[in-house]
Amino acid sequence: MGNHQNLKVVTGAFGYTGQYIARALLQRGFAVRTLTAHPLRPNQFSGAIEAVPFNFERPAVLAESLRGATTVINTYWIRFERGSMTFARAVENIRTLIDAARQAGVQRFVQVSITNASAASQLPYFRGKGVIEDTLRKSGLSYAIVRPTVIFGREDILISNLARSLRRFPVFAVPDTGEYRLQPVFVEDMAKLIVDAANANENVELDAVGPEIFTFNELLQLLARSIGSTARIVHVPPIFALFCASIIGRVMGDVMLTADEIRGLQANLLVSSAAPTGSTRLSDWLGNNASWLGERYASELARRT
Repeated sequence: MGNHQNLKVVTGAFGYTGQYIARALLQRGFAVRTLTAHPLRPNQFSGAIEAVPFNFERPAVLAESLRGATTVINTYWIRFERGSMTFARAVENIRTLIDAARQAGVQRFVQVSITNASAASQLPYFRGKGVIEDTLRKSGLSYAIVRPTVIFGREDILISNLARSLRRFPVFAVPDTGEYRLQPVFVEDMAKLIVDAANANENVELDAVGPEIFTFNELLQLLARSIGSTARIVHVPPIFALFCASIIGRVMGDVMLTADEIRGLQANLLVSSAAPTGSTRLSDWLGNNASWLGERYASELARRT
């Protein structure tokens, strides 16, 4: 591996959020290398980014792949457990990455976390992110922790699949009251925050959140108006909403919704008490993108394979 001046390593630079971070880095003149599960897969950067495998199971090789980098930006995580890919394993992989960064002489580590992450959380997703935050704080590395909520953009999964369901079905089942809140952040705003944090020196922790807060009911009503959906929105027990989502998921060969995701929503974990750090309003973005939103199903499992 060559020793590039101002080299930044982004995990998952060919994925949803990673590609925006990588693009923002390239636009600022940095060299970018990515760690990816699919280093040979065709990608949107036409050779501008060097791609190497994760190599979590070979820490010395992983450390060598970070050699010469000033900064590591980690987007790697899982949305739900499947087979041998558990939250515990994902946590260990990121701990291995942090250790490798330190051994490789990396100066700064940026962790993409989630709002209200806590090692004490009852929810494995939020708990795992919290454990990683604690590990990073104790690592001795200069660090930034950026905590997004629901991220919206052209390649997003949640907003897109909500819109698709509103387009395709006459009834939309909302778990519980639907009065729990979300504070969506635009993917480009989040990427700018992350790149700014990567180029700072002091340790920093901040939420990546947009300027609008919606109840889930309000979000669905906004989506329905934007795309011209006449679907009837009904409120059902969470277990019934999960049942409906599992049927759609089986048809689509995907996991649409998990019980932990519902619990996270009900606990209002996807909103921040801090001031907004993103400026793009979802309501404005929908006005410009409603024509295509939800036309195709966005599969989480397809991205993993």
